[in-house]
Amino acid sequence: MNSDLVRRRLLAALVALVFAAGVVSISSAPTASAEPCPDVEVIFARGTGEPPGLGRVGDAFVGALQSQIAPRSVGAYAVNYAANRTFLGIGDGARDAAGRVQYMRDACPDTKMVLGGFSQGAAVVDAAGGAPVGIPLAPAMAPDLADRVAAVAVFGNPSNRLGGPITALSPLFGYKAIDLCNGADPICSQGRDVSAHSLYVQSGMASQAASFVAGRV
Repeated sequence: MNSDLVRRRLLAALVALVFAAGVVSISSAPTASAEPCPDVEVIFARGTGEPPGLGRVGDAFVGALQSQIAPRSVGAYAVNYAANRTFLGIGDGARDAAGRVQYMRDACPDTKMVLGGFSQGAAVVDAAGGAPVGIPLAPAMAPDLADRVAAVAVFGNPSNRLGGPITALSPLFGYKAIDLCNGADPICSQGRDVSAHSLYVQSGMASQAASFVAGRV
């Protein structure tokens, strides 16, 4: 069987597992920067099935980072992509994230930028940085643009099932990334605790990632 087809089927199976368990979280409305040029901007891609916005994990991560680096300001940008069951919007999301980095580089050159994503959103970040996501995609960011990203944080990353964490496989982001998998979450590990995929906020991992990022911005 074609290897790309196998990877696509695995991605589809992982998404189906999340929906079958009914653990898709509901997020608030999109979060936007309160000022033109914040000290730090988080560019975050939500998980599968979440409404447009940062998603529940993204909201918690941004809030934790704001608390940890206060009084510096934190803005947020919600990556614009479909986030549906097919995973076919990953490339669109990676390009949108890259476009936002380029915009902020030009409009706010002193702003530190952070990329993040949960579940399928983590795969969006993988695709932006050249890590394998099961669908052949070129990295969405050129190296000079990726250099403007200070830190990367992903949660419940399905690419861990397709080769390894972004820390090991992304040529652009690996050394400045944290890739968190909650216990036996089957989306990012060989475990079978489906409920773990919906507990990244409760587990404290959003705060853990914020601590990592705070040390880089």
